[in-house]
Amino acid sequence: MQEGRIIKVSGPLVLAEKMEQAAIQDICYVGDLGVIGEIIEMRGDVASIQVYEETAGIGPGEPVKTTGEALSVELGPGIVSQMFDGIQRPLNTFKEQTNSNFLSRGVQIPALDHEKKWWFEAAIEEGTAVSAGDVVGTVQETKIITHKIMVPNGIRGTLRKISSGEFTIDEPVYVIETSSGPQEFSMLQKWPVRRGRPVSEKLNPEAPMITGQRVIDTFFPVVKGGAAAVPGPFGAGKTVVQHQIAKWADVDLVVYVGCGERGNEMTDVLNEFPELIDPKTGESLMNRTILIANTSNMPVAAREASIYTGITIAEYFRDMGYNIAIMADSTSRWAEALREMSGRLEEMPGDEGYPAYLGSRLAEYYERAGRVIALGSDRREGSITAISAVSPSGGDNSEPVTQNTLRVVKVFWGLSATLAQQRHFPSIDWLQSYSLYSSEVGKYLDNDLQADWSKMVAEGMRMLQKESELNEIVRLVGIDSLSEKDRLTLEVSKSMREDYLQQNAFDDVDTFSSREKQFKMMQNILTFNTEGQRALELGTYLKEIMDGTVALRDQIARSKYIPETQLEKLDQINADIVAQIQLIIAEGGMTDD
Repeated sequence: MQEGRIIKVSGPLVLAEKMEQAAIQDICYVGDLGVIGEIIEMRGDVASIQVYEETAGIGPGEPVKTTGEALSVELGPGIVSQMFDGIQRPLNTFKEQTNSNFLSRGVQIPALDHEKKWWFEAAIEEGTAVSAGDVVGTVQETKIITHKIMVPNGIRGTLRKISSGEFTIDEPVYVIETSSGPQEFSMLQKWPVRRGRPVSEKLNPEAPMITGQRVIDTFFPVVKGGAAAVPGPFGAGKTVVQHQIAKWADVDLVVYVGCGERGNEMTDVLNEFPELIDPKTGESLMNRTILIANTSNMPVAAREASIYTGITIAEYFRDMGYNIAIMADSTSRWAEALREMSGRLEEMPGDEGYPAYLGSRLAEYYERAGRVIALGSDRREGSITAISAVSPSGGDNSEPVTQNTLRVVKVFWGLSATLAQQRHFPSIDWLQSYSLYSSEVGKYLDNDLQADWSKMVAEGMRMLQKESELNEIVRLVGIDSLSEKDRLTLEVSKSMREDYLQQNAFDDVDTFSSREKQFKMMQNILTFNTEGQRALELGTYLKEIMDGTVALRDQIARSKYIPETQLEKLDQINADIVAQIQLIIAEGGMTDD
């Protein structure tokens, strides 16, 4: 450990001399208080240190001590259900020890509980050859998550000793005979957050991640192992979209990073998640959630580290063979922290003052998502799906953070201020958004549902686009200029928007729609369109169709509130649509003959 001396303090940036033996990314304890910092630049023996706590009162002449280690996270039993700050300090423990609702400076608390004993169940026998990534035992961390204890990276040898029993995360639980002699290992690992964990193989993502949000699952799906961005102006509903996905996505574990957002939004998460019941397990949603909170009133520098802390924890559970979703809300606030530190380092600014390396940093983060085969002899498959909110100033999607994000993600859920003002939520603009996974997901669901799902989706999107064109004509020359077929298209498109795409996140039934319910709801709307157009071709008037189907259209509108246990009602609505329109045709004196 080397000791230097502070020569300058500039906000969260501290310059220290006599640091010639230190290295970039080393963690330091700064000043007499010992606040935590990280070296981000070296010029001769002068180190530029990014401090993760408030620097008020710290001045030149005070000592700086380096640890010689990079910023790392503790990985082991006790992570799930916890809430950490941006550098993995447990906030509940922090509050108990400091007896304060605010972060106290210089307090050093381990990320995990090193005194709690966990029951370790050995999974392999002594004498077995093992290598990095092999699972040697398990710990039942929550009722949902079985924590797999894996051989650390870079270790290979023969298992000489292992025993089941109760251990703390520091106590040795197994011994491996390596080429350099026997080594003892505990259940705890450490990993530097800025370096991705190695994998055996990276795979193409295929299976869709079902979110229960109809506009996403139907028109702009994301796959397990994919990456998506949710840009939108203030008040458009970015946070609610992410909350909904965190609650309902069919993944094993959720890592939610509140990065620079308002504290009341994280409070909502903390209040809601423990009360929500996971539909797959019947347990509290917190039993498969890890929260990382670095809100707007917390130190700016730690905000920059928070998404790396989150993605590293996600990689650790991915290596166990789990499917993980990581939510970052929002990467714009993270980029602002990057810009602030870059300015203090007097680096050459790029677009709008952001550093020139903004694009490469974003790409490095999203590159750590994906579907992989983890290290180890049993070929475990896991995935990380990265979904990030972007908060462009004034809703301008041409600004640097949004544009650099869209270069690397394959799904764009563009939120519209106009839709939000019309109280249409989720306010995802179907004319601007896109998903480059649509064709693969369409083929997957065609096979899974044994139906023409992809054709239905294409027809639904065609109608929404046609509606936009027809509305332009209506604004110019009035609705009387449209044919009856086009007027029916407008009516059906309105149903698609209001009855299908619009979804109430706060309604107990409508908050989530299964794949089967989405299929049946979409089928009913398109059946009405098909049968209605056929009736028009046979000479029926639009007024007769609309007057004769008032009750049916009301049933279609209310079908979003039909519980998942009563989906047969949707089949009945479909049959009623066909029968009713056939009756209208017959009463009009026209038949198929």
